[in-house]
Amino acid sequence: MLQVNKLSFAYETSNVLEGLSFEVEKGQHVAVMGESGCGKSTLLKLIYGLLSPGEGNILWGKEEIKGPLYKLVPGESYMKYLSQEFDLMPFTTVAENISEHLSVFYPEEMKTRTDELLEMIEMSSVAHTKVKNLSGGQQQRVALARVLAQKPDVLLLDEPFSHIDNFRKSSLRRNLFQYLKEEKITCLTATHDHLDVLPFADRILVLKDKEILIEGITRRVYESPPNFYVASLFGEANILPITLLKSYADTKRNIIVYAHEFKVANSSGLRTKVKKSFPMGSYYLVEGESDDGKVFFHSEKDLKIDSKVYLNVSIETINKRLKDLP
Repeated sequence: MLQVNKLSFAYETSNVLEGLSFEVEKGQHVAVMGESGCGKSTLLKLIYGLLSPGEGNILWGKEEIKGPLYKLVPGESYMKYLSQEFDLMPFTTVAENISEHLSVFYPEEMKTRTDELLEMIEMSSVAHTKVKNLSGGQQQRVALARVLAQKPDVLLLDEPFSHIDNFRKSSLRRNLFQYLKEEKITCLTATHDHLDVLPFADRILVLKDKEILIEGITRRVYESPPNFYVASLFGEANILPITLLKSYADTKRNIIVYAHEFKVANSSGLRTKVKKSFPMGSYYLVEGESDDGKVFFHSEKDLKIDSKVYLNVSIETINKRLKDLP
């Protein structure tokens, strides 16, 4: 188990992180989310041992993870960290980069392991290409295979798919996170992309204002976001007075509604004027104007600018959000 206890850190005088405490079970995948500058990358560097905590400590089992104040060479043998800067050897091949840390005394095992990882990152066809001749996305895939070569107990991923095109990204996510589950590798992924999170992460940890804003089971946090900030990490969201959606409601509270939860109608509901429409493939993301201000919703068809529509939300969604409000 990975334990983070009352962790604080400052680069200069002001803390970037304050009083963080959480646990990650062995084999669990935890996504770390939050706006740019909230401390996601800093947290991973602290866990890996590239930085020393100002306060608190980090444990893997009973072993404390020491930072550069205590270790000449940061990092632990059982842990690997994939940063946003790829640590590759540009003048050697893809296969050589992956197998660098595998034992040459067991050549068959080294080749089998290298081939396995090449297949996972879908780069078997360029195994003998020098890394310097690869695209940025291909280099990121090599860096990912490289940190997995020795099957770490803990894997720390910092925006692991940021350079990879969508054509490869979806299959690579599935390959990687399924592999980590099968091998029971504990994983923390810092990301901005909810598609890295919703299908794959067991739990989510959201950072804001130096602290953990919320931590919980991914699906539950998505379905019952505590505030607009958390909801917006998963896509377009709205926060509206309940009375705008259900005029008979006897409460003045606001609820969060994701754009896809609105249903477009012609006669009754939240009266909205269409201002902008963005084709998204199988649907349109529409920006509208209601009596309470801007509202985003999905539509199956393209709506005319300045046309009037009515938006409805299912009573099940409303009741669930009201129930989850503090």
